[in-house]
Amino acid sequence: MNASVSVVYYKNKTLSNGEHPLMLRITKDRKSKYQSLGISIPPQFWDFTKNQPKRNCPNRDAILRLIAEKTKQYQEQLIEFKAENKEFTVTTLVEKLTNPVKAKTVGELFTEQIQRYKTAKRTGYALSIQQVYNSLIKYNKHLNIYFSDIDVTWLKKYEEWLRSTGLAENTIGIRFRTLRAVYNIALEQKIVKPNYYPFKSYKVSKLHSVTAKRAITKDNVTAVINYDYTNKGFYTQLAVDLFTCAITTDSLH
Repeated sequence: MNASVSVVYYKNKTLSNGEHPLMLRITKDRKSKYQSLGISIPPQFWDFTKNQPKRNCPNRDAILRLIAEKTKQYQEQLIEFKAENKEFTVTTLVEKLTNPVKAKTVGELFTEQIQRYKTAKRTGYALSIQQVYNSLIKYNKHLNIYFSDIDVTWLKKYEEWLRSTGLAENTIGIRFRTLRAVYNIALEQKIVKPNYYPFKSYKVSKLHSVTAKRAITKDNVTAVINYDYTNKGFYTQLAVDLFTCAITTDSLH
């Protein structure tokens, strides 16, 4: 059964001033849930035939705009659920709109991920994200922006800025792959909508320079991975972590 949204002059509840509240009624599978619009109207100003405020109702235009705006929000969410082929109830629909996920800024998500990897003792990943965070701060002056602000034009300008600093092609590629990885996390957390995703048009794969391959024996690889870096210092541990990460990643391709 298709869901429906309609405005209701809720006569089941009478306020102390004699007015009745306006509610949105969301119905699906013969179950209904009422959501207050936060306003009430005296009965003499409500047209029960047309189900809208009468022409002489005070603030009629503002009330009609509010009804249209709130109804549109629920209808758009219904369309989104349908497009995603996602099952839902009237309760989950209302909760989706009344308790939305707080949008995080780019800076907030980067900081969150850096701390996450530090807590997990994955210092190599934390350092990689920290480097991109620092780079973005230098480029944009601040990261109090949303992921939807990062479009193809923004990425191209960032690439131009990185080149102006004299970074190597592969280093620029690493910066962008890390940025893309954090953007993907934003998608997973529904911080940004998929239609804003800029990396469909902006191809990170172009940021790659072929380097001469250097042979290394299996025994040498094993020796590095198993190297005991206890008391050898942070950078020695980081080097081993990054090497191990690179080997593991290559083995997956």
